[in-house]
Amino acid sequence: MDDRLSSEEKKELPDSVFGLPERREYPMPDVAHVRAAEAYFRYCPEELKPELARAILRRAREFGVDVESPTVLGYAGAK
Repeated sequence: MDDRLSSEEKKELPDSVFGLPERREYPMPDVAHVRAAEAYFRYCPEELKPELARAILRRAREFGVDVESPTVLGYAGAK
């Protein structure tokens, strides 16, 4: 599984696929990246975690991915 995007690939992505679109961080254009965003969630600044958690759940639903992290679910209010 390759969850690395080149800077060129990242530039071409629409804001809508980023967990934090205003910062263009946590890109989630596919299943591998949704899982990576879940795995790297702990590195997100505390004040941005609710926004990122909701974005992860939204993108996960689009791809049919089950989010298993209780931390992500908790921040998203989906306990």
